[in-house]
Amino acid sequence: MTIHYRTVVIDGLDVFYREAGDPSAPALVLLHGFPTSSIAYQELIADLADEFHLIAPDYPGFGHSSAPAADEWDYTFDRLADVVDRLVDSLGVRRYAVYVHDYGSPVGFRLAVRHPDRITGIITQNGNAYEDGLTPFWEVLRKAWADPSAQNVEPLRTLYTREATHWQYSHGVSDASLVNPDKEALDQALLDRPGNHDIQLALFLDYRTNVERYPVWHDYLRIHQPPVLAVWGRHDEIFGPEGALAFARDVKNAEVHLLDTGHFALETHLPEIASLVRRFLRGLAV
Repeated sequence: MTIHYRTVVIDGLDVFYREAGDPSAPALVLLHGFPTSSIAYQELIADLADEFHLIAPDYPGFGHSSAPAADEWDYTFDRLADVVDRLVDSLGVRRYAVYVHDYGSPVGFRLAVRHPDRITGIITQNGNAYEDGLTPFWEVLRKAWADPSAQNVEPLRTLYTREATHWQYSHGVSDASLVNPDKEALDQALLDRPGNHDIQLALFLDYRTNVERYPVWHDYLRIHQPPVLAVWGRHDEIFGPEGALAFARDVKNAEVHLLDTGHFALETHLPEIASLVRRFLRGLAV
């Protein structure tokens, strides 16, 4: 199946996205996490494009999209959601499901709250929306959110080192030979571009706004009852499995699968996840 690699200009920024499948087919927007980009979905897109319309953007500051300096563009999750919203609009996609991982969750839930009538379903793969899912990993960030002094912010800089990136890909994984090292290397090369550390730091600090909005997202889930599929690496030390199980509190028929892997579950469980996603998408009203 052919995958197209496209770039459009949105608010003066080049926004890169991968696209595959028939534009008239049911749409799935795939929203990536930190520290990666739409490359995380390359294989899943190829797997599903025979039946669905797949769109996977790179946020500003990530992947092949523009990365203006942190003092030239306001790197917040609100702004990331604005860019994705305008991209989807520019493609004429009016109804779509979202697949969210890591940072993709706060971007996707902002879109869902803005346009509840457009969202046909939510697939969350270690894409957190509950305090339940926040592990001890977040204590250093909470400290910086409460007091963003130089002393509290400096430890956050370790989160975009090569060692930290490798840990994200490898922790909780029983067979490391399944993890593609090319993705880790690409992520790190893009993280290490001049000025990118400041971009990532701005988003680390803004992440507190996501936790603050959890109650709003829960209200959306309870009121609108979107179909939810949670496929989650149960050994994730960033977003624990309790974050997956919590969706069942607010969505009556939420489907939860805990997999024997870590944060980047697609790296080790692509066939299983692709099968679950395909079945889920087939069951949606579009």
